[in-house]
Amino acid sequence: MTVKEKEDGNMRKFILPLLASAALAIALPAMADDAKPLAGQSITVLMPSPQGATVAADFEAETGIHVDLQTLSWDDIRPKLVTALVAGTAPADVTEFDWSWTGQFSAAGWYMPLNDVIDKDTVADIGVAKIFTVDGQLLGVPYTNDFRVMLINKKHFTDAGITETPKTLDELVAAAKKIKEKGISTYPIGLPLSATEGASTSWYLLTKAFGGELFDKDFKPLFLTPDSAGYKALAFELALLKDGLVDPASTGLKDSQINESMFAQGLTSIMISGEPGRLGQMNDPKQSKVAGQVEAILVPTASGQTRSFGLPEALAIPNVSQNKEAAIAFVKWFTSKEFQKKNAANGALPTRTSALSELNSEGKLTSGDALVAQSKTVEPLFQQGTPPWYPQFSSAVNTAINSAAKDQMTVDQAMQSIADAAKQAMAQ
Repeated sequence: MTVKEKEDGNMRKFILPLLASAALAIALPAMADDAKPLAGQSITVLMPSPQGATVAADFEAETGIHVDLQTLSWDDIRPKLVTALVAGTAPADVTEFDWSWTGQFSAAGWYMPLNDVIDKDTVADIGVAKIFTVDGQLLGVPYTNDFRVMLINKKHFTDAGITETPKTLDELVAAAKKIKEKGISTYPIGLPLSATEGASTSWYLLTKAFGGELFDKDFKPLFLTPDSAGYKALAFELALLKDGLVDPASTGLKDSQINESMFAQGLTSIMISGEPGRLGQMNDPKQSKVAGQVEAILVPTASGQTRSFGLPEALAIPNVSQNKEAAIAFVKWFTSKEFQKKNAANGALPTRTSALSELNSEGKLTSGDALVAQSKTVEPLFQQGTPPWYPQFSSAVNTAINSAAKDQMTVDQAMQSIADAAKQAMAQ
């Protein structure tokens, strides 16, 4: 072999690996693009605060899509959405979509139907998706499974000698009276009676607990007569107040204040309309004086057969979003089983039955057996779907409850006031 041939051979040995490396370097971005087809795109997401600190970074790492995650207090989100959407602008590419907005937002035609982009298995796994479905159109994918249970301070029950979990409303009242008689709690039952949404949802739950519904299929009120469930529910609340089982100050307190300033401080033993998402907070020594004492129980009812209703929150995509593909990717990722299980640590109870069951079987769900059992009983508040006039109805409900609790209205007058307000709202 000549010197020239040796030099040529050595050159080939040197150049070929370089060419291979160059080819691989060219191929890898292409492979990455295939794995992350929307990499480089950006979306804005508007959700209630707080959210997990790493949500945006985790999503971008997995998809290459940048997220500008904007958070506001829950009460501030709806006005921002409505203002932007009425003006024809997108408040964000993905937004919060509460159960109570479904009728109004559907009637306005503001949001993109998701039937063609969310698979049937996902919808089947997320039972409360039906609350966001109007005329067959899925408008939002639920990401946090808010429904009602009852929360109790188990230590208070034990200290009062109560060994059986109440299954009926009579048993619940008897337990509360025993706790009060033992001096464990001056006002054992937490029940918001102010002119706020918490007073409305507590009455809705008790209406279910007394075996009834708010309206018939034609939205005719079902709560006007003394033998109706809604009428009994308000009479029950007023009896709890009169008997000294509910703090009179509740007429001026939101549910959040009763949860945080009374129940979490050990002053109250029972939260009538308990929120599963608060279990972590209540059992956190940094946020609660009753850590390790709080558990969820199935909602007691007049019959002993538990019932509940759902108040889930969903993610949805405005029709005016300019980044729908990337927005869809975020909705799918955020509502996936894997992320729901992870996000449960941030207080977001999974909406997927599979995620909820797996967390419970892994021992990662506080009061897991009760939550899984209650989740199977969750019903829509309105069988026909949440009506567009719900905000006016809810306002009328809590205003009337507050007036009745202050002795400014009788139960008859309060029920009639709610019915009149509903009729007026429907006519608008």
